Amino acid sequence: MGGRVLVAQIGAAHGLRGEVRLWSFTEDPMAVRDFALESEDGRIFTIEALRPAKNFFVARLAGVADRAAAEALRNCKLYVARERLPQPEANEFYHADLIGLAAVTADGSALGTVLAIHNYGAGDVIEIKPARGATVLVPFTDAVVPTIDLAAGRLVVNPPDGAFDVREAQPGE
Repeated sequence: MGGRVLVAQIGAAHGLRGEVRLWSFTEDPMAVRDFALESEDGRIFTIEALRPAKNFFVARLAGVADRAAAEALRNCKLYVARERLPQPEANEFYHADLIGLAAVTADGSALGTVLAIHNYGAGDVIEIKPARGATVLVPFTDAVVPTIDLAAGRLVVNPPDGAFDVREAQPGE
């Protein structure tokens, strides 16, 4: 599995000396400080200092010395090359490994393709693109997604009733 894995995102500037708010998406949130982080446009960042705040971390990044430089990084997503991350244990995976998998029912009927994993604050949800219609969000729970088979390139979904009823995509979807 190649590519990059999203491990953090920069938020607003914090204070006047170039610190930023940082959201970590690693299993151990402090582990984000151990990586050279790459932005979507290829810039490399290293964390010089990291401390917890209320619902985020406050980070000092090498080369970011003032508030203006910190503000310029707002919403910057930070990645690590997949091969630089530890191999997951049995029955574990990186969310990035799920993108592109086929979503099927228990009897093998196609539901669509996994586009993304989101977390809006109430737990992970999987975004699936069916062959027709708008994307569908389903809870990423053991009850709804009982089987993940990376080797076969699929995950089994027990969708909530009506979730995959075909409806036309609305403007902006």
